[in-house]
Amino acid sequence: MDFKQQIIKLLIKETKLKKEEIETILSIPPDPKLGEYSFPCFTLGKNPKDVAEKLKKKIKVPKFISKIDVVGPYLNFFVNYAVMAEDTLSRVHTEKKNYGKGKDKRKIVIEYCGPNTNKPLHLGHLRNMALGNAVYHILSYSGNKVHPVNIINDRGIHICQSMLAYQKWGKNKAPDKKGDHFVGDYYVLFSTKSKDDETLKKEAQNLLIQWEMKNPDILKLWKKMNKWVLDGFKETYKRFGVSFEKEYFESEMYTKGKDIVMKGLKNGVFKEKENGIVAELEKFKIPNKVVLRSDGTSVYMTQDLQCAEERYNDFHFDKMMYVVASEQNTHFKQLFKIVELLKRPYAQNLYHLSYGLVHLPTGRMKSREGTVVDADDIMDEISNLAKKEVLARYKNISAKEVKERAEFIALGAIKFFMLKTDPSKDIVFNPKDSLSFEGETGPYVQYTHARACSILRKAKSQYKLSVSSNINFDSLTLAEEHALVRLLSEFPHVVMKAAKTSKPHHIANYCIALAQAFNEFYHKCPVLSELEHQMKSRLLLVDSVKHVLHNGLALLGIKAPEKM
Repeated sequence: MDFKQQIIKLLIKETKLKKEEIETILSIPPDPKLGEYSFPCFTLGKNPKDVAEKLKKKIKVPKFISKIDVVGPYLNFFVNYAVMAEDTLSRVHTEKKNYGKGKDKRKIVIEYCGPNTNKPLHLGHLRNMALGNAVYHILSYSGNKVHPVNIINDRGIHICQSMLAYQKWGKNKAPDKKGDHFVGDYYVLFSTKSKDDETLKKEAQNLLIQWEMKNPDILKLWKKMNKWVLDGFKETYKRFGVSFEKEYFESEMYTKGKDIVMKGLKNGVFKEKENGIVAELEKFKIPNKVVLRSDGTSVYMTQDLQCAEERYNDFHFDKMMYVVASEQNTHFKQLFKIVELLKRPYAQNLYHLSYGLVHLPTGRMKSREGTVVDADDIMDEISNLAKKEVLARYKNISAKEVKERAEFIALGAIKFFMLKTDPSKDIVFNPKDSLSFEGETGPYVQYTHARACSILRKAKSQYKLSVSSNINFDSLTLAEEHALVRLLSEFPHVVMKAAKTSKPHHIANYCIALAQAFNEFYHKCPVLSELEHQMKSRLLLVDSVKHVLHNGLALLGIKAPEKM
């Protein structure tokens, strides 16, 4: 039973408000003593307390409600805990990995990562990939058909800068390290050298023109260096646990993008100016945008127009999501308005999932200055820190097991840290903080899941008890038990909210709350005891927490370990 929806039905009947209006204001009180759901009556009359009192008298109390109270202007609903426990725990026990699944049926394309092939993936990409992958899982879990895609920015001035540096100082050297790191060194070298030699920037621009003119020697070098980088990316994707259904390459789209621009120019959507072909957007309170440079070379917008077209042709999406940092907010306002002006059928179905930047405790990262923390390096660093933690806790496990545990703890730490904050906010990433086994971290939630698994194993080996739903739910009487039941019942609503807003931090924060409530329960309520009826009910509660934590972590792309 969906208790929230049942209460909404009661309120619709007696207030004549619409379902959407009630859903917006019906909330969970901060204090359990105030009930499970609270309905404010401010909008229903001049004296909301009197309105609440009258409403209380009108509502016919169903069996699943133990009582309805009025506190000031609020109407508070108390759900019968035995009914809630039986309904919630039985559902979790039956549905397991499917508990909380939705029934949406949209076709959604989600683009994330979007690297340039002149440098390795960095810490900012880890937030992007964690966010994109989590939203992919959440939307899929909600019933949608989701297509994860990537855009590879494999051409342009930045790519030519690393190529030029390799031409001048690389001496045809083969990579002596991971390919993306090798090429990235030349991008940094170009930036360093160009500070003292302004002509290098002009040379890089000429190299781009030669590339677009299909100079065979330049294309050969470009293909070679691109392959080094793309092979490096694949290793990083695999380690971080992300994959894409299709990858689009800017180099394969920019010419068709130019065709779109020229047609738009012919149809009056764009204007020819001194600095190139321009979309005049100021009348829409958006800055004007160059869509093709005066020398005929393309910009990101050129390929974005073609890329949107190709994705619609490939997937006929109901929604196309771009997971890109907030630095590009203006770019996407421009893109969406241009697509609308071009009268594309998907113009109203484009969405920019904007997220804040990732800073280090020492300040902002800068690729050109070589102050960026590479994704591979941060994963190595945190995995090594996790290895020390595992070795300190467990003395008798194999080196292979130590490595495996350290890796899933490290990846869980990084992903959870990136996802626990509202995506729109900037974050400061501190490796040691992310790895703590206490507080609001991935390892803390993973450890809680492992603890629940340990209790269930012990019950089976020592007491020969397996989890069953054939129990007396009235035996769950303590506040700590009630808190868990209440949280478990909310999981489907949290998933729905995360899917509707495309914000995984709702799931992450829920997992923290559930883990904290479980640990309070664990310390105050002995699960394994001589009272078999109590043990059975608490084992079902433990098992339910295990399943829901597993589901929550899976939606964030994080492993839920049975041992830690």
